[in-house]
Amino acid sequence: MADAGFAFGLDESDTVLKSDTIQVDEATIAADQENTQDILKAATSPKTSPVIGDNGVIVFTPGTGLGVAVVPANPAIPAPTTKDEAPRISASSLAELVRLQDTKTSLDAETHCLAGAVYFESKGETLAGQLAVARVVMARAKSGRFAGTYCGVVFQKSQFSFVRGGAMPNIDKGSQNWRNAVAISKIAVNNAWKSPVEGALFFHAKYVSPGWRLARVGLVDNHIFYR
Repeated sequence: MADAGFAFGLDESDTVLKSDTIQVDEATIAADQENTQDILKAATSPKTSPVIGDNGVIVFTPGTGLGVAVVPANPAIPAPTTKDEAPRISASSLAELVRLQDTKTSLDAETHCLAGAVYFESKGETLAGQLAVARVVMARAKSGRFAGTYCGVVFQKSQFSFVRGGAMPNIDKGSQNWRNAVAISKIAVNNAWKSPVEGALFFHAKYVSPGWRLARVGLVDNHIFYR
Protein backbone atom coordinates (compact mmCIF):
# COMPACT_ATOMS: atom_id res chain seq x y z
CA MET A 1 0.00 0.00 0.00
CA ALA A 2 1.09 3.61 -0.53
CA ASP A 3 2.02 5.27 2.74
CA ALA A 4 2.87 8.98 3.25
CA GLY A 5 4.81 8.15 6.40
CA PHE A 6 7.59 5.95 5.00
CA ALA A 7 11.25 7.03 5.29
CA PHE A 8 14.03 7.34 2.73
CA GLY A 9 17.68 6.57 3.38
CA LEU A 10 20.58 8.76 2.30
CA ASP A 11 22.53 8.00 -0.84
CA GLU A 12 26.28 8.43 -1.21
CA SER A 13 25.95 12.05 -2.44
CA ASP A 14 24.84 13.26 1.03
CA THR A 15 21.80 14.80 -0.62
CA VAL A 16 18.86 14.86 1.76
CA LEU A 17 15.49 14.18 0.24
CA LYS A 18 13.21 16.78 1.81
CA SER A 19 9.52 16.31 2.41
CA ASP A 20 8.57 19.08 -0.02
CA THR A 21 10.30 17.18 -2.84
CA ILE A 22 8.32 13.95 -2.29
CA GLN A 23 5.55 13.54 -4.82
CA VAL A 24 2.52 11.95 -3.18
CA ASP A 25 -0.44 10.77 -5.21
CA GLU A 26 -3.27 11.42 -2.77
CA ALA A 27 -5.80 9.61 -4.96
CA THR A 28 -3.72 6.42 -4.80
CA ILE A 29 -3.38 6.70 -1.02
CA ALA A 30 -7.10 7.23 -0.59
CA ALA A 31 -7.88 4.23 -2.78
CA ASP A 32 -5.45 2.01 -0.86
CA GLN A 33 -6.90 3.05 2.48
CA GLU A 34 -10.43 2.37 1.27
CA ASN A 35 -9.35 -1.01 -0.04
CA THR A 36 -7.76 -1.89 3.32
CA GLN A 37 -10.99 -1.10 5.14
CA ASP A 38 -12.95 -3.25 2.70
CA ILE A 39 -10.58 -6.18 3.30
CA LEU A 40 -10.93 -5.89 7.06
CA LYS A 41 -14.71 -5.63 6.88
CA ALA A 42 -14.96 -8.65 4.62
CA ALA A 43 -12.60 -10.64 6.81
CA THR A 44 -14.50 -9.89 10.01
CA SER A 45 -17.18 -12.49 9.43
CA PRO A 46 -18.52 -15.41 11.48
CA LYS A 47 -16.02 -17.63 9.66
CA THR A 48 -12.80 -15.63 9.80
CA SER A 49 -10.99 -13.02 11.84
CA PRO A 50 -8.03 -10.93 10.66
CA VAL A 51 -5.00 -11.25 12.93
CA ILE A 52 -2.38 -8.49 12.77
CA GLY A 53 1.18 -9.30 13.75
CA ASP A 54 3.74 -6.88 15.17
CA ASN A 55 5.27 -6.63 11.71
CA GLY A 56 1.97 -5.38 10.31
CA VAL A 57 1.15 -8.50 8.34
CA ILE A 58 -2.54 -9.37 8.26
CA VAL A 59 -3.30 -13.08 8.55
CA PHE A 60 -6.83 -14.40 8.11
CA THR A 61 -7.67 -17.22 10.52
CA PRO A 62 -10.82 -19.12 11.45
CA GLY A 63 -12.50 -17.26 14.28
CA THR A 64 -15.54 -15.54 15.60
CA GLY A 65 -15.26 -12.44 13.47
CA LEU A 66 -15.86 -10.29 16.54
CA GLY A 67 -12.71 -8.27 16.30
CA VAL A 68 -9.06 -8.06 15.36
CA ALA A 69 -6.64 -9.88 17.60
CA VAL A 70 -3.08 -8.68 18.05
CA VAL A 71 -0.56 -11.49 18.22
CA PRO A 72 3.22 -11.69 18.16
CA ALA A 73 4.77 -11.54 14.71
CA ASN A 74 6.16 -15.08 14.99
CA PRO A 75 3.87 -17.11 17.25
CA ALA A 76 4.96 -20.62 18.11
CA ILE A 77 3.05 -23.14 16.01
CA PRO A 78 2.83 -26.64 17.49
CA ALA A 79 3.88 -29.39 15.14
CA PRO A 80 1.01 -31.61 13.99
CA THR A 81 0.78 -34.91 15.79
CA THR A 82 0.75 -38.07 13.73
CA LYS A 83 0.15 -41.65 14.71
CA ASP A 84 3.34 -43.64 14.92
CA GLU A 85 3.68 -46.01 12.02
CA ALA A 86 4.89 -49.53 12.51
CA PRO A 87 8.39 -50.05 11.10
CA ARG A 88 8.56 -52.03 7.88
CA ILE A 89 9.96 -55.55 8.21
CA SER A 90 11.63 -57.11 5.20
CA ALA A 91 11.00 -60.79 4.55
CA SER A 92 11.37 -63.14 1.62
CA SER A 93 8.17 -65.06 2.34
CA LEU A 94 4.90 -64.68 4.24
CA ALA A 95 5.98 -67.44 6.62
CA GLU A 96 9.15 -65.55 7.47
CA LEU A 97 7.19 -62.33 7.95
CA VAL A 98 4.85 -64.14 10.36
CA ARG A 99 7.82 -65.41 12.37
CA LEU A 100 9.18 -61.88 12.66
CA GLN A 101 6.00 -60.43 14.18
CA ASP A 102 5.78 -59.65 17.89
CA THR A 103 2.75 -61.63 19.05
CA LYS A 104 3.28 -61.18 22.78
CA THR A 105 2.26 -57.54 23.11
CA SER A 106 -1.34 -56.70 23.97
CA LEU A 107 -3.69 -55.94 21.09
CA ASP A 108 -6.04 -53.01 20.69
CA ALA A 109 -9.73 -53.93 20.36
CA GLU A 110 -9.83 -53.59 16.58
CA THR A 111 -6.82 -55.82 15.93
CA HIS A 112 -8.19 -58.34 18.45
CA CYS A 113 -11.48 -58.54 16.53
CA LEU A 114 -9.58 -58.99 13.29
CA ALA A 115 -7.37 -61.71 14.76
CA GLY A 116 -10.45 -63.43 16.18
CA ALA A 117 -12.03 -63.60 12.73
CA VAL A 118 -8.81 -65.03 11.28
CA TYR A 119 -8.57 -67.57 14.10
CA PHE A 120 -12.12 -68.90 13.89
CA GLU A 121 -12.61 -68.68 10.12
CA SER A 122 -9.24 -69.90 8.86
CA LYS A 123 -6.97 -71.34 11.54
CA GLY A 124 -6.84 -74.59 9.55
CA GLU A 125 -5.85 -72.77 6.35
CA THR A 126 -2.43 -71.79 5.06
CA LEU A 127 -1.01 -68.40 6.02
CA ALA A 128 -2.07 -67.05 2.63
CA GLY A 129 -5.62 -68.24 3.32
CA GLN A 130 -5.60 -66.57 6.71
CA LEU A 131 -4.33 -63.33 5.22
CA ALA A 132 -7.12 -63.47 2.64
CA VAL A 133 -9.73 -63.68 5.40
CA ALA A 134 -8.16 -60.79 7.29
CA ARG A 135 -8.18 -58.61 4.18
CA VAL A 136 -11.87 -59.39 3.58
CA VAL A 137 -12.74 -57.97 7.01
CA MET A 138 -10.63 -54.90 6.31
CA ALA A 139 -12.14 -54.42 2.84
CA ARG A 140 -15.64 -54.59 4.30
CA ALA A 141 -14.84 -51.94 6.91
CA LYS A 142 -13.57 -49.65 4.13
CA SER A 143 -16.32 -50.34 1.61
CA GLY A 144 -19.18 -48.35 3.15
CA ARG A 145 -21.46 -51.34 2.63
CA PHE A 146 -20.77 -52.82 6.06
CA ALA A 147 -19.89 -51.48 9.48
CA GLY A 148 -16.99 -49.03 9.47
CA THR A 149 -14.78 -50.83 12.01
CA TYR A 150 -13.26 -54.30 12.16
CA CYS A 151 -15.23 -55.14 15.29
CA GLY A 152 -18.40 -53.82 13.66
CA VAL A 153 -17.81 -56.02 10.63
CA VAL A 154 -17.04 -59.13 12.68
CA PHE A 155 -20.06 -58.74 14.97
CA GLN A 156 -22.48 -57.59 12.29
CA LYS A 157 -25.56 -59.76 12.48
CA SER A 158 -25.64 -62.93 10.37
CA GLN A 159 -22.21 -62.42 8.81
CA PHE A 160 -19.84 -64.78 10.62
CA SER A 161 -21.15 -68.08 11.93
CA PHE A 162 -18.65 -68.31 14.80
CA VAL A 163 -20.23 -65.25 16.48
CA ARG A 164 -22.89 -66.45 18.90
CA GLY A 165 -25.01 -64.12 20.98
CA GLY A 166 -22.95 -61.14 19.88
CA ALA A 167 -19.72 -62.60 21.26
CA MET A 168 -16.76 -64.73 20.24
CA PRO A 169 -16.17 -68.18 21.72
CA ASN A 170 -13.18 -68.64 23.99
CA ILE A 171 -9.79 -68.48 22.28
CA ASP A 172 -6.82 -70.64 23.19
CA LYS A 173 -4.36 -67.76 23.35
CA GLY A 174 -1.46 -70.04 24.15
CA SER A 175 -1.79 -71.89 20.85
CA GLN A 176 0.25 -71.49 17.70
CA ASN A 177 -2.99 -70.93 15.80
CA TRP A 178 -3.68 -67.77 17.84
CA ARG A 179 -0.11 -66.52 17.46
CA ASN A 180 -0.42 -66.98 13.70
CA ALA A 181 -3.77 -65.15 13.68
CA VAL A 182 -2.26 -62.23 15.60
CA ALA A 183 0.76 -62.09 13.30
CA ILE A 184 -1.40 -62.25 10.15
CA SER A 185 -3.65 -59.49 11.48
CA LYS A 186 -0.68 -57.22 12.12
CA ILE A 187 0.68 -57.92 8.65
CA ALA A 188 -2.72 -57.16 7.13
CA VAL A 189 -3.19 -53.91 9.06
CA ASN A 190 0.30 -52.72 8.08
CA ASN A 191 -0.23 -53.68 4.41
CA ALA A 192 3.00 -55.62 4.66
CA TRP A 193 1.99 -58.48 2.33
CA LYS A 194 -0.51 -58.60 -0.51
CA SER A 195 -3.48 -60.95 -0.29
CA PRO A 196 -3.87 -63.35 -3.24
CA VAL A 197 -7.53 -62.23 -3.49
CA GLU A 198 -7.14 -58.55 -2.72
CA GLY A 199 -10.41 -56.60 -2.84
CA ALA A 200 -12.69 -59.56 -2.01
CA LEU A 201 -15.68 -58.79 0.24
CA PHE A 202 -17.21 -62.26 0.59
CA PHE A 203 -16.09 -65.87 0.89
CA HIS A 204 -17.53 -69.29 1.59
CA ALA A 205 -16.22 -72.83 1.97
CA LYS A 206 -15.79 -74.51 -1.39
CA TYR A 207 -17.94 -77.48 -0.35
CA VAL A 208 -21.09 -75.32 -0.25
CA SER A 209 -22.95 -73.61 -3.11
CA PRO A 210 -24.85 -70.54 -1.90
CA GLY A 211 -25.65 -69.47 -5.45
CA TRP A 212 -24.26 -65.95 -5.03
CA ARG A 213 -24.42 -63.73 -8.11
CA LEU A 214 -21.11 -62.08 -7.40
CA ALA A 215 -17.83 -61.68 -9.24
CA ARG A 216 -15.51 -64.49 -8.25
CA VAL A 217 -12.03 -63.31 -7.29
CA GLY A 218 -10.33 -66.63 -6.65
CA LEU A 219 -9.89 -69.79 -4.63
CA VAL A 220 -7.48 -69.96 -1.70
CA ASP A 221 -7.26 -73.25 0.20
CA ASN A 222 -10.83 -74.23 1.12
CA HIS A 223 -12.46 -70.83 0.54
CA ILE A 224 -13.83 -69.18 -2.60
CA PHE A 225 -13.66 -65.40 -2.58
CA TYR A 226 -15.93 -62.85 -4.28
CA ARG A 227 -16.35 -59.09 -4.59
